[in-house]
Amino acid sequence: MICIFLVLPVNYYGQEEMLHKQIHAESLEVFTIGNVKEGSKWLWAHCLALYVISCSACVLLYFEYKSITKMRLAHITGSPPNPSHFTVLVRGIPWSPDHSYSDSVEKFFSTYYPASYVSHQMVYQAGTVDKLMKDAEKMYRMLKTIEPQCKMRSMPCCLCGGMTHSFKVLNNEAESVKSKTSVDGLQPTQREKECPAAFVFFRTRYAAVVAAQVLQSSNPMLWVTQLAPEPDDVYWSNLSIPYKQVWLRKLATRLGAIAFMFVFLVPVTFVQGLTQLDQLSHAFPFLKGILKQKFMNRLVTGYLPSVILILFLYTVPPTMMLFSTMEGNVSRSERKRSACIKVLYFTIWNVFFVNVLSGSVIRQLSVFSSVRDIPIQLAKAVPTQATFFTTYVLSSGWASLSCEVIQLFALLCNVFRKFILRIEDDPSNCALTFPHHTEIPRLLLFGLIGFTCSVMAPLILPFLLVYFFLAFLVYRNQILHVYVSKYESGGKFWPIVHNTTIFSLVLTQIIALGVFGIKRSPVASGFTIPLILFTLLFNEYCRQRFSPVFKRSPAQVLIEMDRQDEQWGRVDEIYNQFRSAYCQAPLFSLDLSTAGSTGHHKDKKSSQDPESLNPVGRSSHF
Repeated sequence: MICIFLVLPVNYYGQEEMLHKQIHAESLEVFTIGNVKEGSKWLWAHCLALYVISCSACVLLYFEYKSITKMRLAHITGSPPNPSHFTVLVRGIPWSPDHSYSDSVEKFFSTYYPASYVSHQMVYQAGTVDKLMKDAEKMYRMLKTIEPQCKMRSMPCCLCGGMTHSFKVLNNEAESVKSKTSVDGLQPTQREKECPAAFVFFRTRYAAVVAAQVLQSSNPMLWVTQLAPEPDDVYWSNLSIPYKQVWLRKLATRLGAIAFMFVFLVPVTFVQGLTQLDQLSHAFPFLKGILKQKFMNRLVTGYLPSVILILFLYTVPPTMMLFSTMEGNVSRSERKRSACIKVLYFTIWNVFFVNVLSGSVIRQLSVFSSVRDIPIQLAKAVPTQATFFTTYVLSSGWASLSCEVIQLFALLCNVFRKFILRIEDDPSNCALTFPHHTEIPRLLLFGLIGFTCSVMAPLILPFLLVYFFLAFLVYRNQILHVYVSKYESGGKFWPIVHNTTIFSLVLTQIIALGVFGIKRSPVASGFTIPLILFTLLFNEYCRQRFSPVFKRSPAQVLIEMDRQDEQWGRVDEIYNQFRSAYCQAPLFSLDLSTAGSTGHHKDKKSSQDPESLNPVGRSSHF
């Protein structure tokens, strides 16, 4: 409202001697701050609008951060007992020729945490056996549909002449592994498949948090502990990565992501070349006649660059997700959050900065030769890119919402698998999860464009307002009725949103400072500098006030929850969940295990009792 009814008229009538055409025939540059003459007294309107926008954004950010912090604490205290609250993931277990990794874990935590240590679960290398078990489970689901119609048929074997049966469902899990385990519960190859990682279970939440945050050894690369992710959030394939390789993997993937960002300059430079009609006609002389047509001119210079850039950007999220997987993240939420940050940096750099500072690659690299020139360069470039950003909002923003509703990619994949490959998927396996790493960077990019163009080129704001209104309706529907939450991240994506919004505010203020300097308005420039300092101080306050809650759980809350569990007698129930929660490769799924008789359920119930499974307090093995 401030920018449309105050800043926009000032921009439009910024040149007093200028003769205006009809509004629909005017170019977008007339509505930018570039149309305001130097030394104009009306620049106070832009400074006032900048103050109103910055203060409003800070107030909204404060209340939103406070609200989400309360929701995070309510999620921790109000959710049912979660095994992840009592579990610590241990990596970097030292190898011993005399003991297995399991014995080393038991000896270490029994010695140093005798009062709080309960048991542990080793992590094993995922190999061919695990894949065969998954294939067997899928085969069972296929045969389960025809089982009631089939009877046990006997037929002569083609080799020995004996009688064989078509198939047989075992009554319980113990029957399937009774003859394949040794006396101590270890299979012959169990020790060889152990990884230097384990899930360690503690009696209380507070004990688990203390063990996760304390340095366990004088060598920081050994006995590395962290709170375990939720059972459905564990990314099992990365647990077998040696901890000593993690830092090297992170360094390599970050270098790879940076290299990919610079390689992406080639298509971005090509796209920006399309917006420069003179350069395009000079490079391709045979296009001069075509580009003289008004329709083709608008198509090539206005709409085509955004479409080409969007098509190239579709390759970014899968690439960044691959980099995040190679980093060695042990949870799916960490992997998605890491990919989200990479995609966000990539998008802001290539879509905003590279397009604003358009030109050749050499020019793009030489723009930042002097740090003092950055505000001036941005101040000159942002108003001239108003047309491109408006088209980008229409093509990438509005079009992405329609694709989000239709789910075109998932629909095509489902049609291909069902009608071409003839694969009938279980509906539970086809559930979609919210793509944080693609949608959050897109929303934050549009927020960045809105903040930076609010004072420079306010005509883009109605298009962004319509986009955010439609996005609210679309994402609300998708989250409630389409996407399935397989795990909870506890609001850990919000600090990314907060920090990016603060960055957008500061960048807007720096660009405005450069514009006021170009327009020779020392008063407006002088009032902008305190606003930048105020925004940075506000961010530091939020970082001290709210950010620690998203990194660590408060001991006060955890101790109160532990006392409530003791008062309500839920301790035994929580301990019973330990054994089945972090099962890396279960022998059979729940629906397979429930296929037996009523007596089978009794056996299963007794098999989950920690005392019957683990009478001597040692960890269980599959």
